Amino acid sequence: MLKAAIVLMLIATVVSLFSGLFFLVKDDSRSNRLVIALSVRVTLAALTLGLIAWGFFSGQLVSNAPW
Repeated sequence: MLKAAIVLMLIATVVSLFSGLFFLVKDDSRSNRLVIALSVRVTLAALTLGLIAWGFFSGQLVSNAPW
């Protein structure tokens, strides 16, 4: 369940990134939609990092790295 939430948050982050790109190219200079899209992206990225940290802290995510 946690892994699915992380994947959905990453997909939402990418969608927000491309919507910001679209607003950067197509909007006029007086619109705030670019700022809103980028702030949503930053918020989603912070929430994703929080979910990953919580997953490691709770033991739901484990690292199988050999080092």
